[in-house]
Amino acid sequence: MSRVAKFRLYGVLLALAIFAIDQWVKNFVVEDLGLTRVGDHYPLLPFFDFTRTNNYGVSLGMFEATSLEMRWGLVLGTAIIAVVVFVWMLREKLLGEILALGLVLGGAMGNIRDRYLYGYVIDYADLHIGEFRPFLIFNVADAAITIGVVIILARALFMREKPGNEQDTATE
Repeated sequence: MSRVAKFRLYGVLLALAIFAIDQWVKNFVVEDLGLTRVGDHYPLLPFFDFTRTNNYGVSLGMFEATSLEMRWGLVLGTAIIAVVVFVWMLREKLLGEILALGLVLGGAMGNIRDRYLYGYVIDYADLHIGEFRPFLIFNVADAAITIGVVIILARALFMREKPGNEQDTATE
């Protein structure tokens, strides 16, 4: 197996691991902690609680699905994005990009499954400083997507190809 094929396998395995962890934690929060209704709360640390909420929208609650058609539209739209991310990951050659795309793909799969099964995404991670909440309530999938996107953007902005790697088309 080539080095690039191994990198791609790592990306797929990371995506599957993120998906599994996301689903396990959601199940733990709902079943074991009993947070079955919106607003149910379980304090954990002075700055972090489990607080149940249902997200009917996408990132930051935007594009909330208020009808059955909108729900399935979000499922379809996010599934298409996940397929694009998967194809992109299979075309990448650099481990950094592949792993970042694996994070995005795994998170997307976790949230797609929720939206497919329930019509909403289960969110529970409530990070706060006293009453100040710098983020909306989120889940493992959301965190993975955010971290993956930040890595992709940072690599795009700060990682440049070395000058010797570009072909000089002027001499052809």
